[in-house]
Amino acid sequence: MGDSKPESAAVENKLEPKLGPLMLWGLGVGYVISGMYFGWNLGLAEGGTLGLAIATFFIIIMYVTFTFSYTELACAIPKAGGAFDYANRALGKNLGFLTGMAQNIEFIFAPPAIAAAIGAYFHIFFPAVDTLLIALAAYIIFTSLNIVGVRAAATFELVITILAVVELLIFAGVTLPAFEFKNLQANSLPNGFQGVFAALPFAIWFFLAIEGVANVAEEARNPQRSILIGFGSAIFTLVVLCILTFASSVGVAGWEAIVFPEGSTTASDSPLPLALGKIVGNEHILYHLLITVGLFGLVASFHGIILAAGRSTFEFGRVGYVPKALGRVHPKTGTPANALVVNMGIGILALLTGKTGEIITIACFGALTLYILSMITFFALRKNEPGLERPFRVPLYPLFPATALVIATIAFVAITWYNPMLALVYFGLLIIAYIWFKLTYKE
Repeated sequence: MGDSKPESAAVENKLEPKLGPLMLWGLGVGYVISGMYFGWNLGLAEGGTLGLAIATFFIIIMYVTFTFSYTELACAIPKAGGAFDYANRALGKNLGFLTGMAQNIEFIFAPPAIAAAIGAYFHIFFPAVDTLLIALAAYIIFTSLNIVGVRAAATFELVITILAVVELLIFAGVTLPAFEFKNLQANSLPNGFQGVFAALPFAIWFFLAIEGVANVAEEARNPQRSILIGFGSAIFTLVVLCILTFASSVGVAGWEAIVFPEGSTTASDSPLPLALGKIVGNEHILYHLLITVGLFGLVASFHGIILAAGRSTFEFGRVGYVPKALGRVHPKTGTPANALVVNMGIGILALLTGKTGEIITIACFGALTLYILSMITFFALRKNEPGLERPFRVPLYPLFPATALVIATIAFVAITWYNPMLALVYFGLLIIAYIWFKLTYKE
């Protein structure tokens, strides 16, 4: 066998650098922004305004400290596998596999929850069309767009992300004049302080998947500079939007009004239409504008996380932890088409369960495992590879990575305590995957 074949395979399976800082900001905000539009309000039923606010406060600290620490890793090792590549290098293949698997679970389980919300939003306009059909159509359309090419996918992501950000600002502009502080105080801690811990998955949902920026590091032009600007500006934007959205939604009529639709005891996962309906009614043009543009927020995250998930699974295939076919790029589009299609299949199976809240929680289990192992990786690399070129170094070391590690660990224990059956499902997935890895992986 000649030397040219492995060489051509290496070139064949390499992603092309096409993304600048603005595109990375669009991806970073886009991955997350659907969390502002739906899902987070379910945490109000668990913890009330104060309970969710306390949970969100600590989760913001976790994400800010984590993001800066993770940026150091992403700039030093700009690879498509993100946390998987960092852990593989610092902690060895076993923990590297578990880190990558946690990342895959997060990125593969978040889109089905968002797809269900896309179906629900569309259903408001087209009640005759089944929400599941809309969700399935969304999966096929946006997986196809990701297969077409990363630049087309990232450009689309940037445009819809900007629209979604503008819409949140319009929403805040309409609702804040009706804000009353007493609405934040009403029944603010219905389940006592234990509600703070029960609300944690929904506080995490505000920011879940921001770390996906690292998964396109290999496709960034000048990755060290671009990732720092993209990551930093994205987390700042998201913290501002989170505080604005939370206060302007709950401040209209109290937390119950944006969890339970009038005359219903079933929780809705779409708080913004409920809040706006209290001010302008359900027939006003602003209400319909919110529903229409709100879809862009959902689509931005759905599409963006599909993109990041494709890169994560692709890297798993490229190193041989899953079938090698998943580690190949499409010869014409240069995208990880096989990985994208497999992820879509798994996501559709999760979608068919119809359990949005449970899917969100499983994605949170994956995310927190990723954050914990990433920060352990951070300390291991600082100790074992002090000479590694680090174009960006986290400020206030070791405070930032240690803070992220402690909060993520507490959150993981709390979510496990309050969701024992889902914890069993999550650990079951990890154990089955790990056994399969040990039986099939060859150097």
